[in-house]
Amino acid sequence: MQISAALVKELRERTGAGMMECKKALVEAGGDVEAAIEEMRKSGIAKAAKKAGRTAAEGRVVIKAAADGHAVAMVEVNCETDFVAKGDDFGAFAQQIAARVLEERAEDMDSLARLAYEAGGDKSIEERRKELVARIGENIAVRRFTVMDVEGDGRIGAYLHGTRIGVVVALTGGDDDLAKDIAMHIAASKPVAVDSGGVAPELLAKEKEIYVAQAAESGKPAEIIEKMVEGRLRKFLAEVTLVGQPFVKDPDVNVEKVLNNAGAKVIGFERYEVGEGIEKETTDFAQEVMSQVHGN
Repeated sequence: MQISAALVKELRERTGAGMMECKKALVEAGGDVEAAIEEMRKSGIAKAAKKAGRTAAEGRVVIKAAADGHAVAMVEVNCETDFVAKGDDFGAFAQQIAARVLEERAEDMDSLARLAYEAGGDKSIEERRKELVARIGENIAVRRFTVMDVEGDGRIGAYLHGTRIGVVVALTGGDDDLAKDIAMHIAASKPVAVDSGGVAPELLAKEKEIYVAQAAESGKPAEIIEKMVEGRLRKFLAEVTLVGQPFVKDPDVNVEKVLNNAGAKVIGFERYEVGEGIEKETTDFAQEVMSQVHGN
């Protein structure tokens, strides 16, 4: 049947759900707004939509490896509280997302959301996410994912620090122990790139601008200032690049020397930390309790 834009608008305003979800619900309810709302509440869509605007900065990082060890998927799934992050339901959901990422290699977040939650199943990841939001009562978001593949003598190191920090790193050469050690180092030292070639030009430019301003205050000649700036940039690059950092298991040598001694080379890495970059809301605890009492 034909559903008017006015009906869709009314349902959106009353439930907070998306336009397509509202239209689908109205079609299934024969244009009856009240019936559509009832069904949406039963399925958890309306409740999930209302939770969607709430900050989800807690959660888990999950890593799944292929049986042959040549591919690894890593995902970050967020919720609102550490209590929920530690729960079995949330943990099972995050594990399943990582498994589906590894199996299907989704191109982006939208295509991941449309994937079947279980291979051959009739419910999508997005539908199961909304059901979990309705059941748990917190906003839940699949924030990001990555898949790393290697071929030939390549190997992947993976490391989880609890459930909050995850690292996957691809190497050629070396052995599995070295790959894991490098992953642990990345977890602890937070490099921004493998080497200087991977550092964002804008980051370098910003640091150089700061160093130039600092050196200028010394009143030294321009050629001396230039050398001072170059020296500080070299030090900065050693601090933020993987190969330049002192190795966490032996700070007397840098990671580059460790790799060279093992005949290994890092191809790339990803490091996830739960909630990094998410601005957390400051919530009044008493107000939060009262909102729970009143069912908001």
